[in-house]
Amino acid sequence: MFHRYVAIGDSTTEGMDDPDGAGGYRGWADRFARHVAHAQPGHPLEYANLAIRGRTTARIRAEQLRPALDLAPDLATVVAGMNDILRGSFDVAGVAGDLFAMQEALVARGATVLTFTLPDPVPVMPIAKPLRGRVVALNAAIRKACADSGAILLDLGAYPVASDPRLWSDDRLHANTAGHERIAAALAHAVGLPGTDDTWTLPLPAAPARRRHEVLRAELAWSRRHLLPWVGRHLRGRSSGDDRFPKRPDPSPVELPGT
Repeated sequence: MFHRYVAIGDSTTEGMDDPDGAGGYRGWADRFARHVAHAQPGHPLEYANLAIRGRTTARIRAEQLRPALDLAPDLATVVAGMNDILRGSFDVAGVAGDLFAMQEALVARGATVLTFTLPDPVPVMPIAKPLRGRVVALNAAIRKACADSGAILLDLGAYPVASDPRLWSDDRLHANTAGHERIAAALAHAVGLPGTDDTWTLPLPAAPARRRHEVLRAELAWSRRHLLPWVGRHLRGRSSGDDRFPKRPDPSPVELPGT
């Protein structure tokens, strides 16, 4: 049984792009918390989410680790690295050190810690092919960090379904609602919750082929709506997480439907 779950990380842990219907985001961490709460009736689960979009691994360690430790969780998720991959200064050794330090600190405090590797970005975003080597290197670092720290690894990147574009939002950087649901189910299975299984690994039905002009139109629309604004923001030294705060900084009970 778990008493308190604390999630730290960046935009994917915050829950983008899984709208909650009230102007915010739900996400896999919220959904995973519900899985845990549902699996232990009569034993309420408290949940806090300290993640902030745009954060690098170093900033997550500097800004979120201490508050997470102060909350004394017995369950935690540590997911980071995508924002590092997108930067020219990517240093896999530095990222690996920060990931291990966060995992080790939480494990040493008695928490069950989970994380996951990143899916291959190319099927979702063909323009990301030059970044594939960075994802491979980061995933190797995540696997080693877990082996050394005792954190539970969900090797999401090893399953092709994780790179199915239909599980990703229009910006191609974040999971959509269906994608967040899959990640939550995968984490629930990884931690061994009763009633879970590996059906999250199953592929989606075959998608109909798209014509060349349809692909080109989609690429142009994505570049206009997402790529160019992202480039402009980073050229100005801005981040999507500037002036933002965690969505759930204080632990509160997880409410289940019908309760």
